[in-house]
Amino acid sequence: MFKWILAAGGYFLFKGHFLGAVLGFVIGNIIDNYQNVIGAAKAKAQSEGRAFKHEDLFQYYQQRSSQNDIPTMLMALSAAIMKADGKVLKAELDYVKAFLNQQFGPQYAINHLQTLKHFLDSGDIPLNQICSDIKMRTLPEVRVQLIHYLFGIAKADGSVSASEINVLNQIAAMMGVPAVEFESVKNMFYRDVNSDFAVLGITAQATDEEVKKAYRQMAIKFHPDKVASMGEEYQKGAKEKFQKIQEAYENIKKNRDLK
Repeated sequence: MFKWILAAGGYFLFKGHFLGAVLGFVIGNIIDNYQNVIGAAKAKAQSEGRAFKHEDLFQYYQQRSSQNDIPTMLMALSAAIMKADGKVLKAELDYVKAFLNQQFGPQYAINHLQTLKHFLDSGDIPLNQICSDIKMRTLPEVRVQLIHYLFGIAKADGSVSASEINVLNQIAAMMGVPAVEFESVKNMFYRDVNSDFAVLGITAQATDEEVKKAYRQMAIKFHPDKVASMGEEYQKGAKEKFQKIQEAYENIKKNRDLK
C-alpha cells in the first residue's frame, strides 16, 4: 500500500519528476516489506514460545536487513551506543523515538523499537559483522551520516562519555569511515580549542589557503544533496552537519581576519 502512496507523494514532491515517483515507490516498498517481516517474526516467536538468543542476533539482523536495510541498521548501531556506558538512559531512548517518529511515522516506530529492544536485551552485539554488512550496502556519505546520528544519541544526555567515544570510533573504523571524517563529526559534538579546524579536517597549523581549500572540499563532499534519497531526518542531520562546517569556517575566518 505505502509504495503507491509514497510513489504519488514523491512525484508531487519532485514537481512531477519521474525520479521522485521511483524513490517514493522504493521507500514505500521497504516499509511494506518491513511490516510483513516483523509480523511474521512475531507470530513465529509467539508460536514457538521462545526469545531470540545472542548467537541468533546477527542472523536476526541479516533476515531483516535483507529486505529492509535502514531501520535494522539504525537499531543495531543505536543499541550499541546506548549500551556503551553500561546504562540505557531515558534521554537516549527519547532521542531514538523522536528520530523514528520523524523518519518513519509513529505507526511504524513501535515496530522499530521492538527491533531495538532485541539488540538491547542481547549480550555483546556483533558489531564487526554488522558494520561490514553496512559498509558493503551503503555509500560513504551515508555511513558518515550514520556516525552523525549516533553521536546525537551519545550527546542526548548532554555529554559524550569516553566509553561512547570508544564505541563510536570502533564503529566508524569498521564501517570504513576515514579517521579525518570521524574527527570532523566528533568535533561537532565533543569540542575543544581546535574543534573548528578538526571539523574541516585540518590542524591549527594550516595556512589560510589550506583553510579555504579544506572548506571548499568539505562543503562539496558533505552537501545535503548527497543524501537527498534518504528520509527527512537523514536530510535534517546532513543539513546540520553542513551548517557546522560553515560555522567552523566562519569562526576561523573571524579569528584570522580572513576575507
